[in-house]
Amino acid sequence: MSAVSSPRPPALRALREADLDAVMEIELRGYPFPWTRGIFVDCLRAGYPALAMENDGVLVGYGVLSIAADEAHVLNVCIDPYSQTRGLGRRLFRALVKLARDHGAQRVFLEVRPSNTPAVALYHSEGFNEIGRRPRYYPAKDGREDALVMAMELVDDDITVMPPL
Repeated sequence: MSAVSSPRPPALRALREADLDAVMEIELRGYPFPWTRGIFVDCLRAGYPALAMENDGVLVGYGVLSIAADEAHVLNVCIDPYSQTRGLGRRLFRALVKLARDHGAQRVFLEVRPSNTPAVALYHSEGFNEIGRRPRYYPAKDGREDALVMAMELVDDDITVMPPL
């Protein structure tokens, strides 16, 4: 009788400065207007909660939060384009929301490009609602693009609404 092993799920851990070479490779593949290495360094040195997602020891995604008082803000969440469409983004995003909750946040905010329809759909499916727009927030190929501002209240029942990871 032979055993078929299923692939291990990606591991989540704290993002470290030592990860930034791999982060920048993914950031450059994933975004036409990527964050700079300096932005990541500043976030990590400021103590912002950040997660790394690894698959078999290889970084495949990351996310960065800021938390102040009882509010969290998802600043960056990215899955390597080579690893997308496998549910990893949803798993990482849920872990960021849980991290916000664990740090005492009662609401989570984020901005997203309206043109990033997969991300908008993911955030809606996870319980986020559009609460506003930031005109000309993002750089774009032909000028600037608005940002959708989305938010979710982290009430006690939310955890039961979200399907398990």
